[in-house]
Amino acid sequence: MKKIFSTKYKYGNKILYLSILICFSLIAFYNIKIGFIMSPDSSTFSRWADDLIKLNFNFYEYYDQNTYIRSNIFYTIPVLLIAVLKLTFETGWQNSFMFLNLIFVLFSFIIFSRILKLLKVRPLIISLSIPLLSLSADLLTWPRYILSDTFFSFLIILTFYFMIRGIVNEKLYYIVLSFLIFIMFLTRPTSIPYIFIFIIFLSFSNIKFNFNPKIILLFILLLSLITPVILTLFYQLTKIYFINNSQLLTFINWVDAGMIIHDRPETWVNPPNTFIDIVYIYFKRYLFFFNPYISAFSLIHIVLNLLQTLVIFLSLIFWFFFSETYRAINKSVLLILLVCFSVAIFHSFTLIDYDWRYRFPIILPLTIIFPISLEIVTKRLIPDFSRF
Repeated sequence: MKKIFSTKYKYGNKILYLSILICFSLIAFYNIKIGFIMSPDSSTFSRWADDLIKLNFNFYEYYDQNTYIRSNIFYTIPVLLIAVLKLTFETGWQNSFMFLNLIFVLFSFIIFSRILKLLKVRPLIISLSIPLLSLSADLLTWPRYILSDTFFSFLIILTFYFMIRGIVNEKLYYIVLSFLIFIMFLTRPTSIPYIFIFIIFLSFSNIKFNFNPKIILLFILLLSLITPVILTLFYQLTKIYFINNSQLLTFINWVDAGMIIHDRPETWVNPPNTFIDIVYIYFKRYLFFFNPYISAFSLIHIVLNLLQTLVIFLSLIFWFFFSETYRAINKSVLLILLVCFSVAIFHSFTLIDYDWRYRFPIILPLTIIFPISLEIVTKRLIPDFSRF
């Protein structure tokens, strides 16, 4: 039994890639069976792609003519991609976009496994975590949408790969990471919290630090408690000094209405009257970002989300108690937790979407913690494992 969990087990990689193929096939079949979906944002991207084609891909004129509330530069990559697919596949461009999304999912699975191999997780243990991804409500939903979410999720896991590769090899891949961050910036405006943490982490990566899981988790918990207070202070400053900023004012008005999840009034609370009321709203938004369970969801959707959350929560507990001596792993988990915290806080202040769309890109990074913890616990409980 121990032999099959060895890093040298000759069928380990075959089992892993078979697991990826089977689980990806299930995700692909489910999405293809339902077919592509055009959301309001999809229609906007399509219209902008038509404009880009009419301008013969002259981006200077394209940016200059756009009058949308936010700069169109943030959506350059999805619009360019749709424009190219329209020219190539004409009326079949939506199906080609969905198939391309599924290719990004497949490569995301492969990169996911490569990250874990960098961290010395055994192939068979990695293969045990792949089915959890195939049961993710996010991966069973967003690949069929004509949106940037799947590509952006691929960009995030690819960036994690080079960041963690740098942690393991003690070498920073500045050129590759700079390119990936630039592409993120051109893909969607919600890339800001990811870019912020990636740059901060790169800037301080050479500082010697005791990457003790207890210190890391305590640090994240403290940030989670303190930041809603900071957001409340920023809320008050915005009402005083940024009253003419329409975008910020929209976010403030949503807080004044007690909104937690956009267009989900059953999650809203009473309009705030005190400082503590506002802190409560931001803190509840932060928790709800990770906790998408409401009565409007189907039973299977709720069960899948609960299973995913439970596995990640237990993985963090196992990592907390057993990973003290694994410096590369602990530093990688710190990066994952910081990114997730940054994204959750960003959306706590701005918007948590009706269908938790903006949570999708952090699912794969968070799931990385599961096989890591399984590897660590296995070595701890069965010491002989470390010799295989």
